[in-house]
Amino acid sequence: MDRRDVLKLSASAGAAGVLTLAPVDFAAASDSGAGPGSGQDPAAGSPTPADGTEVTRTLTGHLPTGVADFVYLPLNVPRGVRQIAVSYTYDRPDVPAGLLGNACDIGIFDQHGTDLGGRGFRGWSGGARTEFSISAEQATPGYLPGPVEAGTWHVVLGPYTVAPQGLDYSVTVTLTFGDRGTTPVPDYPPEQVRGRGRGWYRGDCHLHTVHSDGKRTLEQLATLARAAKLDFINSSDHNTSSAHPLLGPLAGDDLLILTGEEITTRNGHYLAIGLDGGEWIDWRYRARDDAFDRFARQIRRAGGIVVPAHPYGTSLASQWKFGYDNVDAIEVWNGPWTADDEASLLTWDNLLTGAARRGDGQWLPAMGNSDAHRDPDVVGLPQTVVLADGLDRRSLQAGIRAGHSWIAENADVRLSLSATGPHGEHAGIGDRLQVAADAEVTVRLQVAGVPAGSLLRLLTDEGQVVGQVLPASGAVEWTTTASLASYVRAEVRHPAAAGDTSGLPGPAAALTNPIWLGRR
Repeated sequence: MDRRDVLKLSASAGAAGVLTLAPVDFAAASDSGAGPGSGQDPAAGSPTPADGTEVTRTLTGHLPTGVADFVYLPLNVPRGVRQIAVSYTYDRPDVPAGLLGNACDIGIFDQHGTDLGGRGFRGWSGGARTEFSISAEQATPGYLPGPVEAGTWHVVLGPYTVAPQGLDYSVTVTLTFGDRGTTPVPDYPPEQVRGRGRGWYRGDCHLHTVHSDGKRTLEQLATLARAAKLDFINSSDHNTSSAHPLLGPLAGDDLLILTGEEITTRNGHYLAIGLDGGEWIDWRYRARDDAFDRFARQIRRAGGIVVPAHPYGTSLASQWKFGYDNVDAIEVWNGPWTADDEASLLTWDNLLTGAARRGDGQWLPAMGNSDAHRDPDVVGLPQTVVLADGLDRRSLQAGIRAGHSWIAENADVRLSLSATGPHGEHAGIGDRLQVAADAEVTVRLQVAGVPAGSLLRLLTDEGQVVGQVLPASGAVEWTTTASLASYVRAEVRHPAAAGDTSGLPGPAAALTNPIWLGRR
């Protein structure tokens, strides 16, 4: 297959660029030379081959630099197919220093088509797998089990990067005929843990397993979440909902499991946290395609919240380019603390200052998650600690959206931040202290479970106003007025590394959302 076979190249409305190639026909079972086939044509009006007959086609081609984001290989699938199996390879030529080599993702859509946000999605493994299979009874992790119906299916290649020499690919598709079988009933996790009332709950909402590019099974993830003393987690494999129907047996009275997704567009990644079980969110668009708002609405209709992940991620296409006008929170801390987290924190703080200037009470809360994929990634480093009315999906989401939360590097870290007015007025994290502009306000930070020598910081819209090494009491206090500080938030930092002359504080041990001061 070469460029002469191209049927369509378009930047379709609301979607990233798409290249569709000529369809591949599986009509003649006798062409395969495999299995006990009858040699009869399984096309419409012809007998179906015997059970176990396999028909294989291998598709090869070349993709030049500058090719579309997604390349569709149509497959005309006949009736009577029990399983579809796909494997692929592509070349990895040497490239000059400083240039990107070949990297190509893969997935598949069924007979319902490839429309953006449509019904055809059947799985995606990115670059994590070289082969997959789908039948009614089972599917490779990342893919959705279900009948292999007749019609035009599409293998989707995602040439993430293409070397100057271009990318040569080979895709092998095998259809196996037979009884289509029965699809297992999904077992989604419950949306609440009964008997758990208002309190602070610890969770990690950005986690990966073998259902995308992680190396841990769902069972291993649940075990690690419990070991980290988490109360809730969110399933967030890349661009697929395939883990959702398998999570029910892993939840329990000690662990709430939310069903979600990490949507990895070409202009940044974001989390859908707490979706309805089985809901899938499309990722095939860029910021210039004006599609993000559509999928943010879909997430909320499906009961979820929208959270940009690692806004300054260092991997290709992971930096957030969609803005912050239509999101519910921002992931300012992703995994072990690094320079990109420092940048995310500063951006978030600037957004808080903008909210103070507007004075409309609308602001964007922060959260932190581990983004753990494999050993030695630590589940729960960091974790978001949420004040919620119960250990259930809706209450946790409400707490995150309201900013009634703070971030800790592990379950040993304990923290409280409060502001008190002259007449007993009181506010906690995410709240507003309703006092006059000139009223005296006392802010108190109490910390435990952090290393000796940690730095306790209080920050306002002006910057750091308190920076004190952890005292024996674990507490610091500061007095101000609403006229001097629109908000106050807290940080707990590890000591800076010896010899560090950057002037930056050490890695975070804990961060809080702000307390707002003054009447709106």
